[in-house]
Amino acid sequence: MSDDKPTPAEIKEKLWKALEDTRTGMLGLVGGEPQHFQPMTGFEEPEANRLWFFTRDDTDLAKDVAAGNTEAMYTIVTKDTKVYACLGGELSVQMDRVRIDKYWNPVVAAWYPGGKDDPHLTLLCLDLDDARVWLNDKGPVKFMIEIAKANLTHELPDAGDKGDVTFQ
Repeated sequence: MSDDKPTPAEIKEKLWKALEDTRTGMLGLVGGEPQHFQPMTGFEEPEANRLWFFTRDDTDLAKDVAAGNTEAMYTIVTKDTKVYACLGGELSVQMDRVRIDKYWNPVVAAWYPGGKDDPHLTLLCLDLDDARVWLNDKGPVKFMIEIAKANLTHELPDAGDKGDVTFQ
């Protein structure tokens, strides 16, 4: 761990920036029947501590949430592998025309043959409770140096910082 630890506010700021830059992560439910997490693109709203996801109402995920299984986790890893995060909160199914218009794009459109009026189009809203975030500003070369040093000295490598974020 580095001596100059980031504050919770700095960790939260880096997390929101990572969510904006990365967009795609793995979303899944953690209560009820076991299921695999699935790739989803999140649209962040830091001011409300929320993430929005387009989905179809006939997916297992949307059906399970509608049936009351709402405890969810969303995980991301940035392309440069400097931020890893697991975010937890309550997931709900919502039809929100304002957000559909706001976040609609050609990639989203590909999944809905009927466009914005597709009868299966719906949104999932993740109201965030907390997150655990791992930060590593070293990059892959310095990481490998840390691994080599740890193997030589038998001391743990400096893998960066870890912090928890609470959303209120």
